[in-house]
Amino acid sequence: MSKKIQEGRIIRISGPVIEADGMRGAKMYDVVKVGEENLIGEIIRLNEDNAIIQVYEDTNGLKPGGKVITTCMPLSVELGPGLLTNIYDGIQRPLPDIYKETGDFIKRGVEATALDRKKKWHFKPTAKAGDKVEGCDVIGEVKETSIITHKIMIPPDMSGKLLKVEKEGDYTVTENIAIVSTDKGDVELQMLQRWPVRKPRPVIKKLDPSLPLITGQRVIDTFFPVAKGGTAAIPGGFGTGKTVMMHSLAKWSDAQVVVYVGCGERGNEMTDVLREFPELEDPKSGEPLMNRTVLIANTSNMPVAARDASVYTGITIAEYYRDMGYDVALMADSTSRLAEAMREISGRLEEMPGEEGYPAYLASRLAEFYERSGRVKLLGSKDKEGSVSVIGAVSPPGGDFSEPVAQNTLRIVKVFWALDADLADRRHFPSINWLKSYSLHLEEISSWWHKEIGENWLKLRNKAMAILQKESELQEIVKLVGPDALPPRERSALESARMIREDFLQQSAFHEVDTYCPGKKQYEMLRLMLKYSDKILEAVTKNVHIDDIIAMKSRESLARTGTVPNKEFEKRFSDVEKEFEKEINDLIKGGK
Repeated sequence: MSKKIQEGRIIRISGPVIEADGMRGAKMYDVVKVGEENLIGEIIRLNEDNAIIQVYEDTNGLKPGGKVITTCMPLSVELGPGLLTNIYDGIQRPLPDIYKETGDFIKRGVEATALDRKKKWHFKPTAKAGDKVEGCDVIGEVKETSIITHKIMIPPDMSGKLLKVEKEGDYTVTENIAIVSTDKGDVELQMLQRWPVRKPRPVIKKLDPSLPLITGQRVIDTFFPVAKGGTAAIPGGFGTGKTVMMHSLAKWSDAQVVVYVGCGERGNEMTDVLREFPELEDPKSGEPLMNRTVLIANTSNMPVAARDASVYTGITIAEYYRDMGYDVALMADSTSRLAEAMREISGRLEEMPGEEGYPAYLASRLAEFYERSGRVKLLGSKDKEGSVSVIGAVSPPGGDFSEPVAQNTLRIVKVFWALDADLADRRHFPSINWLKSYSLHLEEISSWWHKEIGENWLKLRNKAMAILQKESELQEIVKLVGPDALPPRERSALESARMIREDFLQQSAFHEVDTYCPGKKQYEMLRLMLKYSDKILEAVTKNVHIDDIIAMKSRESLARTGTVPNKEFEKRFSDVEKEFEKEINDLIKGGK
């Protein structure tokens, strides 16, 4: 430190919140070390030399008079090769390293560097001495994993002329690899960079969300799609399948890098991720999925205050990979636990509570997090794009979507996948309620679907939704008089809706084929089912009995289209289409 900082003293302790005086010279959001064990904390309020600090570790045993020393640095993350395949806690301490040092339980005050200082990475320069460089220009590459090439970039806030670039070879993250001449003098660069977590990394501009994030989940991609760089919320009560759905999205979405933040959820859910991801095969490369994943675990039994830091740590790492030109998906499970941490800290600060005890700034804090998503034009002398898509789970108590976290999230996000306890009880997964969910990206991404998949995509999707809406209206009558009392036309609508519900919207996350459905296969499945709907409507208007239609053998083949192998579906679907057309035409001829 260039100037001596006066050592502060603890004067008040309230759970994870402590108050210290004698902190003259400290700044907002500076990281501080508290007590004899050097617990890590962050200044969240300043009044002259009096500081309020939220501590990211257990404060048991602290007492007034204990020392508080500021580091004069904001809470920052280390960025460089070695992030992928790693698992960190909420303040980016690597859990495997902490385990080696402390055993099964994390001791207080333990310190560990986020990136391995001893490991050598093979650096391959892509720029040469004399080149003019701007922020986020790539000067070299490192093969971080078998899937992802890590691009070594100029820091975003720097520009100048390259004086020197080291030749190809093996270097640690702290060894100098380049020298840049800037207005403020010559600067030595390493592969390791630091960036404050609360400060978004700069971009040139945000682009329209016109490209879909393909997830392989039919109810999402076809009915309620999310765009690359978009935001989505998955609210649902206990047991509705939030975590399995988050896992499926992390496995199958066509993002190149996944950042999975376990924010306040139970430890066994993160354990599932840790066990599954190294064994799961990335569908594009055949390598372990973990090779393109960063995990941040701040589970329910870890310090509450660190939940706040964990989402900022996650989004900053996601922005770093976005700046390389990658499409990144960030999964936050769950933002309700983040809000509970805010409520806890706010209560300790004795602030005026808002609705249900949450702080009045709940909405702005959530917006601050979600607004760092986006498909963007990146800094640098070359024209580059990247995206960060943010998908947050919400855990409303008792599945009540009217509670503040769900309602404030709804105001921010563009896509809402409402999980339904009744559907989950009927073992209909993903349990996304098609009448409560919505996507505001439909019009923007429809041109991509029409061009790449099928020109009638939006028309088919809207027709299927109209059938499901019609079924919902008819259900009230069915409850009163039973389905047999309905006219044939309405019974055929119920049959069409049942086919869409059970055979298109329902999808098994554990079936080797059905777990992922490509866009083209989704389109063809829906086209077949809607053609079937038109044919049975034609049949009932020509006096064919609905029971005869339900008894058709081809109906079973149509129901099993989801499990047809993805490489064979075009031929098999053609056979199914001919089969049910022939059967229905035979029934129509017989009915005349």
